[in-house]
Formats: sequence, structure tokens, C-alpha cells
Amino acid sequence: MTPALLPRPSTVEPSSGAFRLTPATTLAAGPGLDRVAAWLRGALGPATGCFLPPGDAIRLSTDPALADGGYRLRVTAGGVELTGGGPAGVFHGVQTLLQLLPPAVYRRGAVGGADWILPAVTVHDAPRYAWRGCMLDVARHFMPKAEVLRFVDLLAMHKLNVLHLHLTDDQGWRLPVPGYPRLTEVGAWRPASMRGSRQHGILDERPHGGRYTAADLREIVAYAADRHITVVPEVDLPGHMQAAVAAYPHLGNGLAEVGVRTGWGVSPHVLNVSDAALEFCRAVIDEVCAIFPGPYVGIGGDECPKGEWRASPAAQDRMRALGLPDETALQAWFVAQVAAHVTAHGRTVYGWDEILEGGAPEGALIAAWRGPEAAVRAARAGHRVVSCPDMWTYLDYRQSDSPDEPVPVGTRLAVQDVYAFDPVPPGLTAEEAARVIGGQCNVWTEHLASARAVDYAAFPRLSAFAEVLWSGPADGFDARLAAHLDRLDALGVEYRLAAGPHPWQRRPDAPGFPKTRTQREQELRTMLGPGDAHR
Repeated sequence: MTPALLPRPSTVEPSSGAFRLTPATTLAAGPGLDRVAAWLRGALGPATGCFLPPGDAIRLSTDPALADGGYRLRVTAGGVELTGGGPAGVFHGVQTLLQLLPPAVYRRGAVGGADWILPAVTVHDAPRYAWRGCMLDVARHFMPKAEVLRFVDLLAMHKLNVLHLHLTDDQGWRLPVPGYPRLTEVGAWRPASMRGSRQHGILDERPHGGRYTAADLREIVAYAADRHITVVPEVDLPGHMQAAVAAYPHLGNGLAEVGVRTGWGVSPHVLNVSDAALEFCRAVIDEVCAIFPGPYVGIGGDECPKGEWRASPAAQDRMRALGLPDETALQAWFVAQVAAHVTAHGRTVYGWDEILEGGAPEGALIAAWRGPEAAVRAARAGHRVVSCPDMWTYLDYRQSDSPDEPVPVGTRLAVQDVYAFDPVPPGLTAEEAARVIGGQCNVWTEHLASARAVDYAAFPRLSAFAEVLWSGPADGFDARLAAHLDRLDALGVEYRLAAGPHPWQRRPDAPGFPKTRTQREQELRTMLGPGDAHR
């Protein structure tokens, strides 16, 4: 019988026999695999009592001939051999190894009643895409460090390898920056939050906030790295900056005195385009690069209203001095200045697809969220692309048409809709399609005020997304997911049931604003505009 593994491996060949784990079972790890071995011991030991002392019953090794991130797992009655293309591949193989055991292996203590038997099997596996990510918004609702670490573990379990951390927005600033203490003294909290969709204008009048220290963020980075997940930080600019302007009014356009935004939606209050604002952005990038060692730095670039710049004499003077035709070109110039500073740190710019307007910085990686057409435009412009079209990957969107869905916003996005996602949109040439390096799902948290709410929104849709990115859709997914839910139960994940939310997961106090796919498609066409200067 083929084990119900999720994400589905490339090939699984069951055979006769089994290997029983006991407290005497031993482990040998090849060069460079000590941390993977330590992780396996820590994951396996509490529930099973098998802490794997040194020996060779389970053998971990690497073989550079295997694909990057890929692995080969062989279980026989005599033991376990796990070989990866590198440490990441071995770690991915360890996730499969755990799934071969009863779901109770995921509990943090022994509960009894389980036989720790690994069925004899040979697995050959490798990822379909290099970028298998999830964006977590900790700006709209702050997620304490311990809950972020738990979320990292859930990503690792699903063989995802990128955590895009959305650290700043109009409603909160979570990142400490030397020389700018008011960012976290003032910008990290707001006096109230919207209850439900912004169209209803209901505020809860309850303060909300939180901030990370540099040590907290370095811990998250190190914790993720041990699980072969790269943390990609994002500081959204020049729009989505009301919290920063509230902390330092000289960064704004001087047209209104603002506090940290309490409502959802897009703030009209953006950074000015002065030398002081650019100096601020460079200081932020300096600190981001000091904390986050990964190759990518997110600078946002999305949803930047131009009204304040049109009304600002200083912005208009800057535009004339630079010989720029309009405010779209002014934004492209501003983004280019920040991008140059990112590049000077030896990093690659990661931005939302709006940065294509006016010309994206050379070499920028594009997060294409405004539908499949955005990915087409980015790829045809010669950029590498991470696909994340909202109607397939925004996990805050409602999961059914039922009025019981908590804060039902956006288009309906059921598990089956996520599973139908294809990162490569139609119409691309082979060369253009190769620029799509993967995809990510996005967990925006306007309506997700706790880890419990994030659990409900993310799972099991994230499980479906992970399989699409790892191996692609295939028959038998429903059965694999049913078995996988037992693992999520053991981990305490409060996922959405197929039948709908539990009573305590509903939010009758927080009205939503659902949309049809037709409505959303029209909105996206309007956002993108009819032309494509890069075709």
C-alpha cells in the first residue's frame, strides 16, 4: 500500500517488510548534516522515546548528483538510508520519514498506543520549483515571536522554503532601526482596529501593537535556516508608510497630521521624495541587511497613491528637476534609488508587480499578485517571477459562499481552487516560462488577529498549495489530505473543516465584503491597464 504522503513525492515504491524504531535505534550523519541530525532527534524523541544515539541504523548522507533540494529515501527491515542533494534535500527527506510514522509522532510528548514502524519503501523526490514560499503579514496584526517560530515549523513540514515577512505597513511598524526609535515607540501600535471589512467602518476601540527586537528577528532567521527556510524581509515603500510618517512627520508630505492608521485599505499618506526620506530608507535597508543575511530584500512598491505628490510643491519641484513626465515616473525613480542601495549591499530587490510601472530596477525579482497577466508582463520584461495571483493564493480570502465564514472578503478560494493553481500562466514562451521560479501563498492579517485565526485561514489550503509547488497536482489528493489532517490535529493546528467553521471560528460581529470572480477580474484589469509596454 502506498503511504499517504503530502506533498506527494515524485515516486514512491512500496515493498515488503518494515523497520521498527526503538529507543536503541541509532543514527549516523555524514559531513555537514549535524544540524539536520539534531533536528531529527528533537522532532522524533519526545513522542517516541527514540533519541537516536550514534550508530548506523539510520544513515544520513549527501550526493551532489541528486537534484538541489531533492533526496532518495530507502527503508528496509535492516534500517534507513536517506541521501540528499545537499543538507536541504536531507531535511526534506526527514519530513517524508516522519510522515511514514503514525501521526502521534508530531506530538510533543508520549501519549501511548502507537507502534513506531516505518513501512519498507523507496522514495525518489525533488522539488518542482525553487521558490516555494509563504508571505506572513505581521504588520496589520502583530504575531509574537513564538507564534512565528511555530508557523516556520508548519512551513518546514510542508517543504516550503521561503518565509516572506511583511514587517511594515500603514497599520504598524515592527522593525527596529537605529537612529529612528519612534518607529517602534510610536509606529508599532495603533489606538483601534477595524472590525470586519473596511467598507463598514466599524472600529473596536482597542489598542493593538507589538514590535520585534533585532535579537528576535535574528532568532527567527536562524530558526528558519535550521529548517532550510530563507526569511525574506519586506519594508513596503514609498506607499504603505503611514506608521512611519506618524512616527516622523518630516517623512510625509506635510499635507496632514496623521497617526498610525486604524482602518484597512490603502492610505493616501506616503513618503515624500526628499533627500531626508531617501536617507531614512537607506538607514532602514542598512538595518534590514544587518539582520537578514538572505539574498533578497523586499521593498514593496505596491499601492502607492499619487495624490499627495500631485499636491506637494516639493514633489513637483523634484519631478521637474529630474525631467520626469509624471508621478508614476517619480515613484520609479524613488524605487530605483532604494534599489541601488539594496544592490550595493550585494542583495537582490524583491518587489510587488507595481514596480514594473515606469520600469522595474534591473535584476529585480517580481512578486506577481495582480492576476496571471502580471506574471506574463514581468516575465516578458525579462524579470524572474514569483507567482502569487490573489484569486489563487491569498489565504485571507473567504473559503466558501457560506455566511458562516469569518469576515468573508475577496473571492471564494476553496482548497480545490488553491490546488488548481498553476504558477506559470498561459501564453508564455519556454524562455519566458523559465523565468517563473515558483510561487507563494500570502497570509494577509487584517482579519486574522491571532494565531488561531491564521490557522483557520491557512490550513488546509496551504497544504494544497505546498503540493502544487513541490510536485504538482495529481490524482488522490483528497485521500492524501485526509491522512494529513491527522498530522495537523496532532500538531494542534486549528484548520478549517471541510464542513465549515466551528462555532467559535465564526465572526458574526465582523461583517465581510465578498466579491465574485467576475468583479475581481474587472478590478484587476483596471489596475493593470490595457497596455503592456514590455511586449
